[in-house]
Amino acid sequence: MIELDYFQEVNTSKFKTSSDYLAEQLGSVIKVNPTNLDGVDIVIFDVNEDRGSINNSGCAKAGNEIRKHLYELFKGDWQPKIADLGTILPGDSVSDTYFAVQECISYCLKQQKVPIILGGSQDLVYANYLAYTKQEQSVNLVSIDARFALGQTDDKINSNNVFGKVILHQPNVLFNFSNLGYQTYLVSQTELGLLEELFFDGHRLGELKANIQVAEPILRNADFINFNMSAIAYPHAPANNNSSPNGLSAEQACQLCKYAGLSDKLTSFGLYELNPSIADNGQTAHLAAQMLWYFIDGFYNRKGDLPSCNKREYMKYTVTIEDGNQELIFYKSPKSDRWWMEVPYHANFSKKYERHLMLPCSYEDYLTATQNEIPERWFQTFKKLK
Repeated sequence: MIELDYFQEVNTSKFKTSSDYLAEQLGSVIKVNPTNLDGVDIVIFDVNEDRGSINNSGCAKAGNEIRKHLYELFKGDWQPKIADLGTILPGDSVSDTYFAVQECISYCLKQQKVPIILGGSQDLVYANYLAYTKQEQSVNLVSIDARFALGQTDDKINSNNVFGKVILHQPNVLFNFSNLGYQTYLVSQTELGLLEELFFDGHRLGELKANIQVAEPILRNADFINFNMSAIAYPHAPANNNSSPNGLSAEQACQLCKYAGLSDKLTSFGLYELNPSIADNGQTAHLAAQMLWYFIDGFYNRKGDLPSCNKREYMKYTVTIEDGNQELIFYKSPKSDRWWMEVPYHANFSKKYERHLMLPCSYEDYLTATQNEIPERWFQTFKKLK
């Protein structure tokens, strides 16, 4: 059983008790402060920790502000099986908090429950990553953030260098890192160069705003996702000291969370850096609750169509390029019309990378191949597998 000593129980008297909610509101169906996770699909907990936050002290208190709005939302056309474990209190040191978060996520992963971690500061992603180092597989991380947070890795871990720390951690189980929504003037050319050198990928805010659907295959390929509220434009989410005039809209943030929830591969999700000490009449917390609603909606509409399970059920397309010297193989799901492409590998290649060989892609990637071009995401994965 999960170590409940890590948690402070949810104090529902700060907003409402379950009897105060209508039957179809989430507050009446979420199991609050459960003693076990039997029959649960999704586990929510918040983390009262912001000692690693840069310029956003106060974000540790986001949990109950989000709950207040989340519990009032009506469930969709699904029967949610969700537990709210409460709040992980800060340890004597930040590393103590990381350990508690790591242990809780590890337990959820073993029990095949999807944890939603409510920060707290973004450096908690490091604890999330540590939970995956105990598994015998490599993983993909997607960060939705206006910045890369690669930072000065010689400094103590913080919200500005957390992904640099993840990349350098040993043992390293990170296969791919993707950033969605970065703003070019907020990242250094050195950081951009590092991503290219490691065959990781970043996608500019303008690319997402022009077509939010480009994010879907990237999120479908993620094992865990970090969503920094500073990725959302200030007018839509002002309760963050690091927000920018530019950024994602509220609708785009919700769409990304829907894509995340839909991903059969995704096993944990974190929302960070919401700062309720900044007065905004609760609008940012309300948005965060709606984002979580879309994640839950996506989760309960998963298609279960990872082609690595049974390719024979999929429509297969073979594209010959480079004058017949190269074949690209694509698969299309009959359930969801989503696309994947197969990345070749050597027979003696490590089995821990086998799960990355069916790469989520888009119809546009298939069209690129028919124009005698190799899709960029195929090329990046192939380079990592060499």
